[in-house]
Amino acid sequence: MLLRRARLMPDVLVASLMVVWLGDASKAQAQKAQAQPVGDFYRGKTLSMLVGVGVGGEFDLLTRLLAKYIGRHIAGNPSTVTQNMVGASGMKVLNYLYNQAPHDGTYVVLVQPALPAAQVVGLPGVQYQVEKLRWLGTIAPSVETMVAWHATGVKTIQDVREREIVIGATARGSNTYGLPALMNEFLGARFKIVTGYASGTQINLAMERGEVDGRDNSWASWKTTKPDWIKEHKINVIARFGPAGADLDAPAIDEMVASADERRIIELVLSGAQLGRPFAVAPGVPAERVAALRAAFDAVMRDADFLAEAKALNFEVAPIGGEALQGIVQRVVNTPSDLASRARHFLE
Repeated sequence: MLLRRARLMPDVLVASLMVVWLGDASKAQAQKAQAQPVGDFYRGKTLSMLVGVGVGGEFDLLTRLLAKYIGRHIAGNPSTVTQNMVGASGMKVLNYLYNQAPHDGTYVVLVQPALPAAQVVGLPGVQYQVEKLRWLGTIAPSVETMVAWHATGVKTIQDVREREIVIGATARGSNTYGLPALMNEFLGARFKIVTGYASGTQINLAMERGEVDGRDNSWASWKTTKPDWIKEHKINVIARFGPAGADLDAPAIDEMVASADERRIIELVLSGAQLGRPFAVAPGVPAERVAALRAAFDAVMRDADFLAEAKALNFEVAPIGGEALQGIVQRVVNTPSDLASRARHFLE
């Protein structure tokens, strides 16, 4: 019918109608693809689980554990594969997700929890906007702990105000640097921070050798990697950032500072503790797939097999769902610019 009418119309009008018709057809195809049922989309596909650390690290193990179970809770039951993409403290893999990976819900990344703060303070290399990611949830928030080796005799905030001790750290920008640096600036601690250690494991070895006197680490990591140190009282927890627990009684650094601005700076620098072990997909993933992935994440957190395996590995499971996590990330992004500027030197 369109072609029959075209014989009676000027060529320009015919061309215009064809553009409109083809545009409508293309739009209809796009809408049809967007409306594809979740099960039909994922059936026969592979869900790529990306992580920005090497094989065997805590985040790698957590990603592989989630990958083992999440497919059973997604309509269509996609297969899963875990891929390690190491570089720039996790920034490389997040930049890849944001700018290169398909934005269709087939790529999920464990976001290094310090990366939202890196964006807020304007660190170089950031090619993502965390508020535009669609967050699926976190397995558990983290509680950061500042510890001293038992042989030092250091046990309290007052102790580290009265004498200098050496703290091992990986690099500026990491919590291993940030927490002791914040305590120096806001609480009058006298930590001498030595950076350059390749990993937390290397810092632990340095503590055993007497090369350094203490370090920052998450309480969950201590319980997973060094439960004997806790049991045998080889480390003294001086302070924490994050909620107290039945097995952890130490003062919170954000409750000891003088002003609301200082508390907000601490919250930004250590915002990774609130995020814990967070998973996200790229912007633009259709809403129904985001909802399906969030529901699948929540289901894994209740899966008896997953919980049993997590317990065997000493991984804490205290999940925060995707919508709540989205709000936490937004609060980090909403940090006032003047406070973000004051926080930058802790992270760069």
